Amino acid sequence: MTSELSEKTLLRSRLLAARAALTPAFLAASAESLARRGMELTELAEAATVAAYVSVGREPGTRALLDALHARGVRVLLPVLLPDNDLDWAAYEGRGALAKAGRGLLEPTGPRLGPEAVCAADAVLLPGLAVDGRGMRLGRGGGSYDRVLARLARAGVDPALVVLLYADEVVARVPEEPHDHPVHAVVTPEGVTRF
Repeated sequence: MTSELSEKTLLRSRLLAARAALTPAFLAASAESLARRGMELTELAEAATVAAYVSVGREPGTRALLDALHARGVRVLLPVLLPDNDLDWAAYEGRGALAKAGRGLLEPTGPRLGPEAVCAADAVLLPGLAVDGRGMRLGRGGGSYDRVLARLARAGVDPALVVLLYADEVVARVPEEPHDHPVHAVVTPEGVTRF
């Protein structure tokens, strides 16, 4: 397990360095393309409820996609980080109903729905740094979404698990640990890959 952890650490460092070099123009164009591609994805097009997140920094942009889903009438749930790194959820009511929170995150200001609210989602957008050809996702290492995936499994629900990435973040192999779960699809500005 130690070698998987060090491999993950090295891969995270490399991917974060590549993201740091992205230009504002590239980030804006990618976010618009991700919104278009995401709205074409059957798993999102047919969903009544989508659990998502608000991108920050140089993450692949989610805001245009959040707005498009919300405008379509989809119930969008956004995470609220709890002190123990678990996630509570609240409904997205538009950009004006987001507030700055710890760690530079933007969170919804509405009523908290509880950590189990994610179990009602038809699709879950997961943040990530990479996905490999098996659908294994590399997160940032905080464990928040590992808890979400474990919660979904315990509840016996199987929403579509989708990661938004840049094209070069679909890699040959992601080191995996026993608690890691594969995702169903990755959306990049260039297209969709299903697993």
